[in-house]
Amino acid sequence: MKNRSIFFSLVLLFTWCDYAQNKAQNPVIFADVPDMSIIRVNDIYYMSSTTMHMNPGVPIMKSADLVNWKIVNYAYQTLENDNDKLNLDNGKNDYGRGSWASSLNYHNGIYYVSTFSGTTGKTYIFSTKDIEKGSWNRTVLNTSYHDHSIFFDDDGKIYMVWGSGKLHIVELNSDLSNIKKETEKVLIENASAPAGKNIMLQSEGSQLFKVKGKYYLFNIVWPKDGMRTVIIHRADKISGPWEGKIGLQDFGVAQGGLIDTPKGKWFSYLFRDFGGVGRIPYLVPVKWENDWPILGENNKVPEILDLPASKGLIPGIVNSDDFNRKKNDPDLPLVWQWNHNPDNSLWSVKERKGFLRLKTGRIDSSFVQAKNTLTQRTFGPESTAAILVEVSKMKDGDFAGLSLLQKEYGLIGVKAEKDSKKIVMIEVLKDIPTAIESIPLTQDKIYFKAKCNFKDREDQGQFFYSLDGKKWISIGKKIKLPYTLPHFMGYRFGLFNYATKSVGGFVDFDYFHIEN
Repeated sequence: MKNRSIFFSLVLLFTWCDYAQNKAQNPVIFADVPDMSIIRVNDIYYMSSTTMHMNPGVPIMKSADLVNWKIVNYAYQTLENDNDKLNLDNGKNDYGRGSWASSLNYHNGIYYVSTFSGTTGKTYIFSTKDIEKGSWNRTVLNTSYHDHSIFFDDDGKIYMVWGSGKLHIVELNSDLSNIKKETEKVLIENASAPAGKNIMLQSEGSQLFKVKGKYYLFNIVWPKDGMRTVIIHRADKISGPWEGKIGLQDFGVAQGGLIDTPKGKWFSYLFRDFGGVGRIPYLVPVKWENDWPILGENNKVPEILDLPASKGLIPGIVNSDDFNRKKNDPDLPLVWQWNHNPDNSLWSVKERKGFLRLKTGRIDSSFVQAKNTLTQRTFGPESTAAILVEVSKMKDGDFAGLSLLQKEYGLIGVKAEKDSKKIVMIEVLKDIPTAIESIPLTQDKIYFKAKCNFKDREDQGQFFYSLDGKKWISIGKKIKLPYTLPHFMGYRFGLFNYATKSVGGFVDFDYFHIEN
């Protein structure tokens, strides 16, 4: 009997392992994709997210199964072009700001995505008939509506809900060009109340839905000495009264909303703060009881989901690039984003076929103030980026290479000094860049590699160099990759080149190869 019991236990274990391998697992995206807003149009899902000071901005992603996503567009190339902070001009920057949480909608054949900016004090509404390849019309409201959600009601009215703690609602004109005068009201006086009185972060991140005639409002709240928590309010009329309750309190997975599948399954899309890799998306199954959405399995976030397995983040979210372009290819694939507004006169993939050329055009005092750092997301549980760069045309004082970008950044690069060059690995602690190790360089081509380990919040990075692309040598030391609020973003791989003494030099990146 004992042997039989062991046999059946093993059968069940192997069956479960086989099942798990063919199903999606949380997190569904192990990379920085926060503040999601998801819609379904027929059997296709679209998602917008926050990338703040990166450009182009407000990425639009597409999926057929809620798990495997591909970036297909951005709402804008630059938010504004005459702002010193957005341009990294005059010693200013916009780290951690730019544009924040977006709201994605589809109504009467038109897609809408809106976002707001504390930098400019404005709200931006973009619209298009072709969300994947179309250009966007842009409307600007001269107020920054914090963490707003735009909602198209069945009666033709269009609302915007926003706020923190005290939530407000206002009607918009039919073309979304402006708000209707004298329609602003307090929607919920204290939306944090279901989580108690001792609140560290008041309820925000509003997303409004209508299901079977009832209104549901999702928010995040953070009780002091507690965790990030989902708050759900329900009402029969949009004007209220609103009844609220805690929707989920597990792992700090919170902020998002509701989505259904063509077959009638419901999920809540949420995200979790996960250290240096950033804020990572989760899906939580939803059941309906007494007209309330019940999130999770026994109020817990499951590891396995009844959805197709992930095929990985490559090539839809991140990807390698050999910088070879065919006739009709875009200069840069959508996986790339610039740190702040780029200067498009100082980079090219056409001047030398098969290479990305980064040219210097001004003197910069530091890496984080340098123009034209080209970035992609790091991702978990582990990720590696490798590059080959030609440095023969650098000028005295130039610095170029591969970075792990956040406030406490690390990098490896070539520094040109008069008639010589050296490989330098730099670590930043408490805003102070420190050269940990440097090695003389006597050749014009050099290979660099950056490794990240985000497993179990290890949050470590390590740099390597190679003279031949085969033998890799560790340089400096392992560094910590802490998530910091001033940058408010997961670490980014970055290609950089900037001048500290004179302009006109350039470097050519042969490739950027990424792997997990």
